[in-house]
Amino acid sequence: MILKSFLLTLGQLGDPRFRKVLFLGIGLGLALLVAFFAALMWVLGALLGPEATLPFIGEVTWLDDLVSWTALLSMIVLSVFLMVPVASAITSLFLDDVADAVEDRHYPELSKAPRASFGDGLRDTVNFLGVLIAANLFAIILYLLFPPFALFIFWGLNGFLLGREYFTLAAMRREGRAGAKALRKRHIGKIWLAGTLMAMPLSLPLVNLVIPILGAATFTHLYHQIQGRAPSG
Repeated sequence: MILKSFLLTLGQLGDPRFRKVLFLGIGLGLALLVAFFAALMWVLGALLGPEATLPFIGEVTWLDDLVSWTALLSMIVLSVFLMVPVASAITSLFLDDVADAVEDRHYPELSKAPRASFGDGLRDTVNFLGVLIAANLFAIILYLLFPPFALFIFWGLNGFLLGREYFTLAAMRREGRAGAKALRKRHIGKIWLAGTLMAMPLSLPLVNLVIPILGAATFTHLYHQIQGRAPSG
């Protein structure tokens, strides 16, 4: 079911509506990462300045270049962790557009789902980001205690959290908040696995930029298949 949902998503990449949302999602993800990098460079520049004095060496002017390259490499590594909250933010903004494109193409018999209000969407995003950040801060302790398993802990934890959020938002459009939660509890294993399969490519720089939108479409299909709806087309 998960594989079928993902293959249906890939099959819709030629859809102009779907491509538009995909490119918007990639652009927003990239913009957020660049903004974080710019903020990091500003902080480092303010602390160090273009020149510094080192013991036994004296004044050096190349420190700024060294810091720039180090910050860039650090951002590539940090993007693995930053893309998890970025993915959360993107799905809250674009899930309705993605779901509408998926349903118009594959589930045309369904009526138009009502869109969530801006206030509800903002509240859900802030609440989930709080849980996501707190859980990942706690996970740092586990990474340090069990370094060989750090990547698997990262995948499992964020797979659970992202799967929970993505499925809830996809189902809530038609089931309401209570109905979506009840459905999620009945299929938590399947949802956790789908979320983990989404979290794994989020660990790959650049590749991770396309995952939030593809994930939103995949979880839309997963919700409908759990409800026994067969996709057309």
